[in-house]
This record gives sequence, structure tokens and C-alpha cells, in this order.
Amino acid sequence: MALKTAVSLSEEEMDTRIVFHDAIEVMEVSFDEIEFDNSEDVNRFYDRLEARIAATGYDRWFFLVNYSGTRIDNAAWLAFSRRGKALNLAHSQGSVRVDASDITRKQIERDAGTERFDPNLFADRDTALARLAKMPSQRKAPRVEHASFDARGIASRVRFLKSEQIMEIDFTDLRFQHGTDVDTCYDVLETQAKAAGGQWYFLINYEGCRIMSEAWVQYAARGKRFNEVFSLGSVRYAPGSETETDIRLRAESQGFRPNIRNTRAEALERIAEMKAAAAS
Repeated sequence: MALKTAVSLSEEEMDTRIVFHDAIEVMEVSFDEIEFDNSEDVNRFYDRLEARIAATGYDRWFFLVNYSGTRIDNAAWLAFSRRGKALNLAHSQGSVRVDASDITRKQIERDAGTERFDPNLFADRDTALARLAKMPSQRKAPRVEHASFDARGIASRVRFLKSEQIMEIDFTDLRFQHGTDVDTCYDVLETQAKAAGGQWYFLINYEGCRIMSEAWVQYAARGKRFNEVFSLGSVRYAPGSETETDIRLRAESQGFRPNIRNTRAEALERIAEMKAAAAS
């Protein structure tokens, strides 16, 4: 198989590389002969992985990842490492990696040393599967998640600056732990926006906010839908290093401009620029 860049992979082609073996609780992913030369393509692939996992209805899978002939360029490595770590934390009950090339093997082993995980590198698929078979299942029956905060608390975080056509949302110190937290929040936001009528510029305070790996798929989906219906444009401020990095990475593959600023004043200046551009 000839090396191909990830940018050339369609959604259908990515799906052929993501296979679920239900009987043994294994998700098999093939990065075989793929070159990742930019972070956007990394994010596209990991977005698809998250969506496919969500569609199964199960949070936990054993991961079997084929790195044969894989090349991850320096420009893509931060995104590849960060998204891979997040996916493992959210959904893996054990991971093995097969036939990594020398370059990729060294990158993975270096990350294993700094991130303190077992790289579990094997030369062939059968040996890797045998290793997975020895790992205990952590899967439980799908359960109903309870929201970490109530709807009234979210409603109190929203205000409308009607003369400026701004809907201001305060996510200060919120921790979105799973999809139920996301749905609780966005149900309130949609209700508030419908009641106010029309569309708004969104001004969002992310100071101290954390969006956990288990919440990101639903957060991205609900945020996209909310923006499509109610937003004239969104500006975010004070997100903090962890959330800011995640937003910037996901913006690359999900088709939105992150518009992140350090302060509320800077965010308001950006909204003014957006209004001026729309008027012209």
C-alpha cells in the first residue's frame, strides 16, 4: 500500500479503517501507510473516531491501533498526541499498538516516558490481540448520567445586551464532565435564545472552564447546532490553557473560527470588528 496523506481520506475511507469487534470489545483502528503532515487532518480523523464510538452506545473499548508505515510529521505531532491521549482517557479500557515504524515508535516511546503510560508496542496483530485478551473489561451497561449542575444555575449565567445585539454566556469554573452536562446547559441556552428572539453575537467567558474528554463529542455537536440557529458570530475569552488548546484544535477540523481573546474588553472589540465587517 502506498503512503497517502490523511487529507485525501474521505469520511467513508476513514470508516473502513475503524472496525468494532463487539464480541471482544475491541475497536481496531488502522493508520496503516498514512502520513499526517498537519494538525487539521489529525483532528478530522479523531473527530470521526469520537463520533463512531458515540454511535456504538458504549463508552469503553479496548483499542488495537495499527501504525504500520505510519508517518506523523512534526507539524501534526502535538495534535496527534493530545487527541490520542484524550480519546484514551475517555474511552479506552486498554490499548495496544502494532508494528510502529522506527520514527513513530520513538515518538510513542518518548510520550510514554513523559505521559507515564505503557506504550504496549507489538510486532504483529495476533500478539497484540493476545495482550488485549489478558486485560480485564471495565465496561458497564450504559447508564443514565446525572447532570453536575442544575438548569437554574445555567440560566443565571446568561444575559442579553439587547442594544449591542449580544448574548453573554458565563461558563466561569464550569466543568462539563459528560454529555448530560452538555445537554443540560445547551437546553437552557436554546430556551433563552428562543425566548429573546432573533440572532445574537455570542460573548462567552471560559475562565476556569473545563470540557472533559467524555463531553467533547456532545459539546461540539450541540455548540454547532446552537450557532447555526442563533449566532451572528462567537467570541470567547479567558479560556485557560487546556480549554483554549482543545478549542483551537477542534476548530481546525470543524469549520469554525475560534475567536479567542484574553479579556472581555478585547472580546468586545472583536465583536465590534465583526459587526463592522457585516455592515460593509
